Amino acid sequence: MTDKVIRIFKIINAVQSNPGITASDLAFKCDVNIRTIYRDLELLSHIAPITNEGRGTGYKFMGKFFMYPLDFSEEEALAFSLLPSVLNQDNIPQGFHTGYAKVMGTHLKEKSRQNGILENIADIIQMGTPAYRKESKSFLQPIIEAILEQRSIRAVYHSQSRNAITEREIDPYYLIPRDQRFYLIGHCHLKKAIRTFRISRFQQVEITAEYFDKGGFNIKQYLKNTWSIDRGNKNTNFKVRFSPEVARYIKEEELFVHPRMRDEQDGSLLFEVTVNNEKEFMKWILQYGPNAEILEPSSAREQLKLQLEQWRNLYR
Repeated sequence: MTDKVIRIFKIINAVQSNPGITASDLAFKCDVNIRTIYRDLELLSHIAPITNEGRGTGYKFMGKFFMYPLDFSEEEALAFSLLPSVLNQDNIPQGFHTGYAKVMGTHLKEKSRQNGILENIADIIQMGTPAYRKESKSFLQPIIEAILEQRSIRAVYHSQSRNAITEREIDPYYLIPRDQRFYLIGHCHLKKAIRTFRISRFQQVEITAEYFDKGGFNIKQYLKNTWSIDRGNKNTNFKVRFSPEVARYIKEEELFVHPRMRDEQDGSLLFEVTVNNEKEFMKWILQYGPNAEILEPSSAREQLKLQLEQWRNLYR
């Protein structure tokens, strides 16, 4: 078994360094007969995208597959690190220990490099400090790492709506940037449902050893008709006219939803959209002041009139 493991690594290195290498050349390099090479290639095809396009074309890896540096999962790294302890030391061929040391050294070096990249990402992405807490530790790095490795996180979370601190186990699916904040969308084990978490409200985050599967979760479907980040449960159709002064800025907005837009002859923009959270959409409209006129629904127009009257009384 040890010979086969070493031979598989030799085959991988040989194919990577010489795409199109023949089975007979592989047999020569590995000092085995060609039937053994065919069996090894069959085994390798189950774990790596190796191909042979016909007689005389040789073997190569498909696409951009490359197995160096190594990308072990934690379980794979642990299993491989235990390999010397389970092998019969008397039968280990010469060179195994030095080759094994190189493989593990490469893995540890690559792991360190990946962690460095994640730290740099977390450093580059800057967020403000929440007003309710003087100091805010950024948990972007472990959350990004957990998303990439599809591992659950154990977290302490401050829920503003209930003003409570709870312990959660979350399967992190996606990070969503919105309004100068980051939100995490994932499966909450406590609620047994998909939930949205504001990153700045995490007070503690720990990556667990548990792996998760997103199943059939579709982020586009989940956010359908969601204006900002908070999903509602009632769809409302809005029609808004934006003045020529802001029309081009509206076209450049990056939105979750897909509005219908039509240019008017006077340069204004007719904007129609269906959203499932009326409150979130109204907050967005208000930032454009008199440059945005809600045409429909009439209930939203009346709501805005009432709000404007309250403001007028406040500043009278």
